Amino acid sequence: MILTAAAQATSYIQFSDLGLDPVALDLGFFQLKWYSLAYIAGILIGWWYLLKLLGRPGAPMARRHADDMVFYATLGIILGGRLGYAIFYQPQLFAEPIKLLQLWEGGMSFHGGMIGVMLAVLWLCRREKLDWLRVHDYVACCVPFGLFFGRLANFVNGELWGHPTTVPWGIVFDRTGEAVPRHPSQLYEAGLEGLLVGLILWFLFWKTDARYQPGKLVGTFILGYGLSRWFVEFFREHDAQFDGTIFATPGLHMGQLLTLPMIFGGIYLIATAKKRRARVEPVAGDQTIA
Repeated sequence: MILTAAAQATSYIQFSDLGLDPVALDLGFFQLKWYSLAYIAGILIGWWYLLKLLGRPGAPMARRHADDMVFYATLGIILGGRLGYAIFYQPQLFAEPIKLLQLWEGGMSFHGGMIGVMLAVLWLCRREKLDWLRVHDYVACCVPFGLFFGRLANFVNGELWGHPTTVPWGIVFDRTGEAVPRHPSQLYEAGLEGLLVGLILWFLFWKTDARYQPGKLVGTFILGYGLSRWFVEFFREHDAQFDGTIFATPGLHMGQLLTLPMIFGGIYLIATAKKRRARVEPVAGDQTIA
């Protein structure tokens, strides 16, 4: 049976044949990894896109606020992502503070990063007396860029692979230690969380009046991400540290459980968005936007 499975696996895409390397630049004394570049690209492109959004009438903040936002959001992503990973996936890291600080070893949680960004937005809005929900709407439109690049980096790293499969596009990942084709779940997530959710937000912002309904865009984002992550987790292998626990059960993966508040919260924000619609005054200028 083992020989048969191995023979069948050779007819699928071998990850090693793709020529992918987690290291983008190796100078000997310094290595730049694609995962780091994914974070940098997501932040910089998200910043650029945020400025484009703020160029439309009725923006909830000015350019100077956006520049500050990038700094604080970056801190929220890094600190929240790492602490979230430790809380939700590896609590033992708190007993080894040195390892907790070793970000280059990997281990970041999107849910933790999202909480970190939300706290950063809340703090900035309170300091600058901005409408926090409308600012969240604009920031949410920029997040899919980071998700897309991050999931591509997961694929390049050959990590977070999916369940064994017989679909023609199955890939044999070297790091599993098994010659078994698996779902490239990283690419599924890049397509759903990054491309699909990003396109939906683009349409709502540029082609509808959603930005004048506080909470509608951020609600769409967290609902879209939540449903995408919930769906893909049925094809994605559970985290190794949860072997033998309830969190290894499809439908009860930690990633799925953490999306439940997002799904319900997103539905609520979208359903109540029209009730929050009011006269929107731009930050700069005196022209009222209906």
